[in-house]
Amino acid sequence: PAHSVFARGIAAAGGRFICVGTSFGAVLVFDIPPKGTNVTLSEVLEQHRDPITDIAAEQGQAPDGAGDLVTADDSGTLCLWSTGEEFTLLGKIPGSGSTCSSVTLWNGIVAAGYGNGQIRLWEAGSGRIRAQVSAHARWIYALDLAPLTGKLLSGAEDSFVHVWKLSRNPDTDDIEIRHCHAECVTDTQVCGARFCDPAGDTFAVTGYDLSEI
Repeated sequence: PAHSVFARGIAAAGGRFICVGTSFGAVLVFDIPPKGTNVTLSEVLEQHRDPITDIAAEQGQAPDGAGDLVTADDSGTLCLWSTGEEFTLLGKIPGSGSTCSSVTLWNGIVAAGYGNGQIRLWEAGSGRIRAQVSAHARWIYALDLAPLTGKLLSGAEDSFVHVWKLSRNPDTDDIEIRHCHAECVTDTQVCGARFCDPAGDTFAVTGYDLSEI
């Protein structure tokens, strides 16, 4: 049967690689030279069986043993990788039937947004789930993270944009999430949301079929 072939999800990783997800579940790793245009395909990561939806690289300081790249697919499966001359699969988090539409990685915390409106936080080292929030009433389309502060932005089809704060409890090392702000963009299915600065002081949003930001 005919099917469309597309690229979705892209991230810079390991200082010299660009990772691109594809509709057949493979992740293409391109080696970018310091000078010149001789970009080469150095590796193909084939652990996903479903189309890739998003890819994220570590935006903070990963703890020892934690991966610095995470890939997500249509079934909700997440793969955690360690980058380098050869990419190593550190762990796989099986999907639970809901698409993982967006993913970010910060200080060893994987934050993933799902089609059922949930945000789940995972430990990048062990793959254990540490928190789950029913954040939105409908499909989450966008997640973004402010690396300086650990603020997390989520935007969804329910017209809401939420700002959360991620942190680690210094006594227990537990991952904690706190709600900071909610904004309703009336009559708009939010499909894009990004912080405009590394501290997360401002953010931008756009909606489906909307020609403005």
